[in-house]
Amino acid sequence: MGQGIPARVRLALALAVIAAGLAIYAAGARAAELSFPPLTGRVVDAAGLLTPDQRQTLDAKLKAHEDRTSDQVVVATVPSLQGTTIEDYANRLFRTWKLGQAKTDNGVLLLVAPQERKVRIEVGYGLEGALTDAQSRTITASAITPRFKTGDWFGGLDAGVDGILAILARDAQDWQRAPQAKDDTADPVQVAIFVILLLIVMVVAWRMVRLGSRAGRGGGVVFLPGPGSGGWGGGFSDGGSSGGGFDDSFSGGGGSSGGGGASDGW
Repeated sequence: MGQGIPARVRLALALAVIAAGLAIYAAGARAAELSFPPLTGRVVDAAGLLTPDQRQTLDAKLKAHEDRTSDQVVVATVPSLQGTTIEDYANRLFRTWKLGQAKTDNGVLLLVAPQERKVRIEVGYGLEGALTDAQSRTITASAITPRFKTGDWFGGLDAGVDGILAILARDAQDWQRAPQAKDDTADPVQVAIFVILLLIVMVVAWRMVRLGSRAGRGGGVVFLPGPGSGGWGGGFSDGGSSGGGFDDSFSGGGGSSGGGGASDGW
């Protein structure tokens, strides 16, 4: 499979694989140091930016859309990104909460970090064709951040939610969601790289599971608090800690995200 490939190219590919493995391992170690608020509803206001009535208004819109389409759109505010980027935090929060349905990955996360002045729309795999990166960027730039600049948190989130739901609703009416067609011809080198990366991911995941098991027996590894675990650090106002709080049965359906969406600042 490697015949005909110059030694320089093979070396570059090997270095790329090693770098990817190190990045995955470092990301796993960094994730162990992050804490996430529990998924208490469709609006989790851990930063305490909204009033109960404002949270209720957003929650009602999100619930109505989910009841119609099964798309699970969640709004979250956090006091801090804990030293990581909003892209990294949003993707890990999305995966921790397992937004969307397991078979369709139709979740969307609208995340705001007021301390870092960052906002991100994280899109699940199944909705990347419906809510594109460019559309997400348009929503953050035109609907959300201009209002955040004036301190209008609810106005920005409300406009952002309206933009997301409008695009998703139009997509549901105009065309069926289907995975992108892929070329049947596979490059051998790309296949080899994919297999090696998959093996690295499996090894890292296995190591983290083992470390997690040791921590459960009294070790020093920090667990990621999952939905409803109550593992979110304290220190917030009553408005922030209450989160959405309007649907006790609400939870993620098992969906995932690969980093689609867009980020912005103000």
